[in-house]
Amino acid sequence: MTTLHSATPILRHDALSAALGKDVLLKLENLQPSGSFKLRGIGLMCQRAAQRGAVHFVCPSGGNAGFAAAVAGSRLGIRTTILVPQTTPESVRQRIRDIGAQVIVAGDVWDETNHEALRLCEAPGVIYIPPFDHPDIWDGNATLVDEAAAQCRQAGHDFDAVICSVGGGGLLCGVLEGLHRNGLAHVPVVAVETEGAASLNAAMNAGALVTLPAIRSIASTLGAKRVASAAFDWTRRHPVHSVIVSDAQAVDACLGFADDMRIVVEPACGAALAVAYENLEVIAPFRRPLVVVCGGIGVDLAKLASWKNQFNL
Repeated sequence: MTTLHSATPILRHDALSAALGKDVLLKLENLQPSGSFKLRGIGLMCQRAAQRGAVHFVCPSGGNAGFAAAVAGSRLGIRTTILVPQTTPESVRQRIRDIGAQVIVAGDVWDETNHEALRLCEAPGVIYIPPFDHPDIWDGNATLVDEAAAQCRQAGHDFDAVICSVGGGGLLCGVLEGLHRNGLAHVPVVAVETEGAASLNAAMNAGALVTLPAIRSIASTLGAKRVASAAFDWTRRHPVHSVIVSDAQAVDACLGFADDMRIVVEPACGAALAVAYENLEVIAPFRRPLVVVCGGIGVDLAKLASWKNQFNL
C-alpha cells in the first residue's frame, strides 16, 4: 500500500548544536503535504477505512487533523466532510474547501462540533476520523520513527532522545510505538506541553487522567483538555520526561527557528523546539536529541509578528 504521507528529511541544527555542545537533529514533519505530521496517522486510518469500504470521511477539526483528513480524502477520491466550530476563521474554512473537502460549521465549541460529527457517522459507510485517539493513527504516526531510525542508521549515527510536543497524545503514542518496534525502547522521550494546555503533565502528577477545566494557551492545536488514555498508559512503561514551557518560550523558539532555518512553524511546534532553544535541564544528559518539528497550519507571518509583540520578544 502506497502511503499518503511523504518521507521527510532529518537535518542537523548547526547553530543550536554549536551552542549546546551536542548534535541537535530535526525531523522536518512540517514538509508533509498537509503541513504537519498528522497525515501519517490520519492518512493510514483513512486508507484502511477505504479498504473496508468507506464512502465518506467525517472529521471534527478545523486544525491540523482536519487538513490531514481533507488531503487524505482527496488523494483517495473519497468524499470528506470537515466540521468546524463557529470560531474557525473563514480563511481556514476556505483553505480546507480548496483541498476538496466540504466544510460544515457546527457549534460554538469543539465538543458541540464533535457531537454533530458523531451524528453524521451513524449513516452506513460514513467513518469518523478523530484528531488523535485511534490505534490506526498511532500506527501511522509511528512511521516517523521507522523512517528516522533508518535514516540515522544510513548516516552512521543514532539519536539518544526524542523531543516532541503533546496535545491529545497521538504523536506521543506514535513515537513510543515506533521506538519499541525499532528496538529503541531504551530511548527516552521528552514530552512538551505549554502552560494552560498541559493535560499529560497533570495526569502524570495525579497518577490518573485529568480533564482540564479550560485551555489557556495560544498553542491552540495542543488544546486537548484530556490526553488520550493510551498516551498516559505509555508513561507507566517507558521513560517519558514531561516538560512544560510558557507560551512566550514557544513563540520565541518559533522566531528563532524562522531566523535560523528559514522555516515558519506554529507555537504548538515551537514548544518542542523551546526545549533546545532554552537549553532546558532535561536535555543535559543527551548528546544527540531528535526534535520532531511537527509543523502546523496555524501560523503565518502576521500571526508571528502579533505574538512577538504580545510577549515583547
